[in-house]
Amino acid sequence: MTPLSCQQANPFPWQEAKPFPWNEAIGFGLGVLRLPPEQFWRMTPRELACAIAAVRGPQSAPLDRAALDTLMRRFPDNSHGG
Repeated sequence: MTPLSCQQANPFPWQEAKPFPWNEAIGFGLGVLRLPPEQFWRMTPRELACAIAAVRGPQSAPLDRAALDTLMRRFPDNSHGG
């Protein structure tokens, strides 16, 4: 029997793990929320996510292609450039 390893192959190779966006998280916590560093570092990721959602408000899904096409027909670009 082989020992279990935490570094097994990714069972979902099409999903690459993305690094945590530390710069954005720190910037939001210290800059937008104006938290002192010690309070920021005591937050859990869930608490930070809730704070971000509270400030940004509800997020809607991006437009699908059909909705984009409809908007492009209704509001065509001005061919004069202005």
